[in-house]
Amino acid sequence: MTVLFTFPGQGAQRPGMLHDLPDCAETAATLAQAAAALGHDPLKLDTADALRSTVATQLSLLICGVATARRLATLGAVPDIVAGLSIGAYPAAVTAGVLDFEDAVRMVALRGRLMEEAYPSGYGMTAVSGLPVAQLEALVARVHRAGSPVYVANLNGPRQQVIAGADDALAAVAELVRDSGLGAKAERLAVSVPSHCELFAAQAAALADSMASVPFQAPHITYVSGSLGRALFDGARIRADLAGNMARQVRWDDALRHAWERGARLAIEMPTGSVLTKLAQPMFGNLAVACDGMALADVVSLVRQYRA
Repeated sequence: MTVLFTFPGQGAQRPGMLHDLPDCAETAATLAQAAAALGHDPLKLDTADALRSTVATQLSLLICGVATARRLATLGAVPDIVAGLSIGAYPAAVTAGVLDFEDAVRMVALRGRLMEEAYPSGYGMTAVSGLPVAQLEALVARVHRAGSPVYVANLNGPRQQVIAGADDALAAVAELVRDSGLGAKAERLAVSVPSHCELFAAQAAALADSMASVPFQAPHITYVSGSLGRALFDGARIRADLAGNMARQVRWDDALRHAWERGARLAIEMPTGSVLTKLAQPMFGNLAVACDGMALADVVSLVRQYRA
């Protein structure tokens, strides 16, 4: 059975996430590499105050994902396919052998700084559930035309999307969603920047310039782009995918479907949280699981059981 590892994006972070990693050689090595790349102790990144910063959040999710995947590999559980949502694409690429971890740390730190400096306040993202995409797009267009920037940023499922933009625009769309009469819900996410829309076009271009000299390899397992919803097999194309994903709409539902079409039947979400697991369950059923709340030994047993 083909195994898919998924890596979450911003909003999944929680205080203490790095301190809760397994006490093992893989965690120690990952934290040491992160410290060497950053020039400071990464364990200072996961306090409640620190995680208000997009930079700290993105770095914490990168470190958490890579450390967990490394530990699982040592225990005998390796993926056949990887996919990451937004910042999750970076630990996915590291796990697939595309990108050196220390290079990823430096690139993610720059990515976070570019995003945070462009929109230090007054912007963010809101999850919308219960509306067809076309109806949400119409509401977003209505508010956008009124002069407040807002965009449909993530297509996570048939009736689960995320919008990005200015605070007043997000609030206006949320009110329209709740007034739609369909029982739809809108919930502000713990994301302080308007990811996955054209507001980050200039920052994506700057990141691409910085990444041009970073070595990228062809993946040794299948890498599925969360932005394009399909597999990429060339290092240069994955470099472009990573650099541009902050300004590109997420097509997570397409990415899951593509992984399924490539044979994935067991989907395991790296820490933290279980958002991607819930999104995968309509397709994968009870074979969509999250590492959070499970002993890693149980994750390994599950992989072995379904590969037997």
